[in-house]
Amino acid sequence: MKEIRDRYEIFLKVCETGNFSKAAQALNYTQSGISQMMAAFEEELGVQLFARAKKGVTLTDNGTRLLPYIQEMANQKDKLRQAAFNINHKIEGKLRIGSFSSITALWMPDVIHFFNENYPQVEVQIFDGNYDEIRNWIIHGQVDCGFLSSIVADDLKFYPLCEDPLCAVIKKEHPLAEKRSVRLEELLEYPFIIETPGCDNDILHLLESCKKKPKTSYSFRDDTLIMAFVKSGLGVTISQELVMKAFANDVESRPLEPGRSRIIGLAFARTMNSVVTKILVEYFQQNMEVACGGRTPRKDSGWGDRFRELGTLRPGRSAKGARKWRKLASLRQCGHLFATLISRAQELLRSLHEPPHPLSFRG
Repeated sequence: MKEIRDRYEIFLKVCETGNFSKAAQALNYTQSGISQMMAAFEEELGVQLFARAKKGVTLTDNGTRLLPYIQEMANQKDKLRQAAFNINHKIEGKLRIGSFSSITALWMPDVIHFFNENYPQVEVQIFDGNYDEIRNWIIHGQVDCGFLSSIVADDLKFYPLCEDPLCAVIKKEHPLAEKRSVRLEELLEYPFIIETPGCDNDILHLLESCKKKPKTSYSFRDDTLIMAFVKSGLGVTISQELVMKAFANDVESRPLEPGRSRIIGLAFARTMNSVVTKILVEYFQQNMEVACGGRTPRKDSGWGDRFRELGTLRPGRSAKGARKWRKLASLRQCGHLFATLISRAQELLRSLHEPPHPLSFRG
């Protein structure tokens, strides 16, 4: 059965495709139906919205001026539908998210606003950690999901969100600041400031694969400390474009040559079946392209289809903490003799990786 679309949604689809035929195909309408609805919409407003040509349609100046208002009307109708759905289904509970500082700063405020406005009975809790910590929290069920790089997401369901290029980071007066891009070998000629192992396995993996080893001068867990030392001229580092959005005024960044990227995504335990977590995935499906400046790994047809594919992205190298956990898992199979030892080791691991007190947000 064909889904009934409103004129605002159809208008936005025509703007997106630039063609009545393509919009009709995407919305399961006929071209003549789309054309007639848009003509009626223009007549109602008393404004010509589209300039029509053989190759397609483009917005007129007046159409461009009205575009943000029509987008807002479409958004309000979506909110109305969502509010009615929430009344009927009473979605509530906790959503525990493992995150690291750059993602928390850039994405989580909008996520929290979204849940506060649309699902006020859902309490969002944010646990701040590094890759290894977040991965272990997911494995032990201490968070519902977490942001990870694909390089440490093996054995987990993984929903790719954003391709985040790595970049060289230097102080503003550094000799390499005159270059448009920087080769890794050039960067490693200078004292290097590195993130503590477990914080950014993508960068560590890149450095391990390089024949020339860095002359490490300092190692920190926190991006703010690393950038402060780079700004002071005490060394150089490698970071990501998402991180650099917070430090663009303090230091210079240049693309690495050849280009390298990390894939940031949401990771879940394979037994995950939480309604609120599914809502989070759907939120990112609709908003990720804007947040990442268009650098999403690929388009997805729908949450259900995509989620059945999760867990297939398996890089060759896992995080140090994950290797330790798999060793413990294999020891558990060695026999009754080691059962008590393994049980105590598991308890110790849980205490070591216990999430800190979360930041909680509820509308």
